[in-house]
Amino acid sequence: MNTTDSLDEAVEVLQQLGLKEYEARCFVGLSRLHAGTAKQLSEATEVPRTRVYDAIRVLEAQGLVEIQHSSPQQFRAVPLDEATETLRDQYEARVERLHDALDTIEIVDEDDETPVQQVWAMSGRDGIENRTNQLIKEASEEIVLVVGDESLLTKDLVASLNDVGNGVDLLIGALTESLQDQIQATVPNARTFISGLEWLHGENATENETAIGRLLLTDRSTILVSSIMPGSKEEQAIFGEGFGNGLVVIARRLMAQGLLTVHDPKQ
Repeated sequence: MNTTDSLDEAVEVLQQLGLKEYEARCFVGLSRLHAGTAKQLSEATEVPRTRVYDAIRVLEAQGLVEIQHSSPQQFRAVPLDEATETLRDQYEARVERLHDALDTIEIVDEDDETPVQQVWAMSGRDGIENRTNQLIKEASEEIVLVVGDESLLTKDLVASLNDVGNGVDLLIGALTESLQDQIQATVPNARTFISGLEWLHGENATENETAIGRLLLTDRSTILVSSIMPGSKEEQAIFGEGFGNGLVVIARRLMAQGLLTVHDPKQ
């Protein structure tokens, strides 16, 4: 990525974090200068000089810019680590406000009879991982997880698995021996095995075939199954709960293929 692309990306991300375009461009411009006047900043960023002052006032109020009241005034960005921490705090505060606001909204219940079986579709790796971690956290009896792609074994997932209580059976399958070794090393309290689901993503799979992502069954009641789409590598999933016991038993037997019965008396 060249300098121009990096600058454009920084401006775009800052806008996504809540800054207006001129504010973002001024901050990025000051990040490249030790210090600068409104004239210098306007020339470097192509922000109209009259708008530079407005942008600087906002940035100063947010703790992102310092001002030296000389003649002419000098501006400089705060150190990068300090700026990113400030932006992170502001972003997290907005997320907390959103959570609190949505949490107080009254739920409109149009139908008292909730279906026993519910299946929902999800898309996006971050959202699917968050749901996976939440289900793992809520499990009280058993977790059966099959990991089909090494990229899905993230630090957050490993942390969630290592936080599982001693009273919860943790069974983790992998499609390859190398991934099994990696799981055993990072989640030592889990019982690992080579999954018998290689027929879903065998050695002869091509780049045009959908790959198995993750399969999760918690407390024999909630199932999450994901796949990684060819080309885009986007992860998609279905999430279900409230299934009949027969379907859950079949799903568990499929997911735990490769785990010796003698080591898995619940099979």
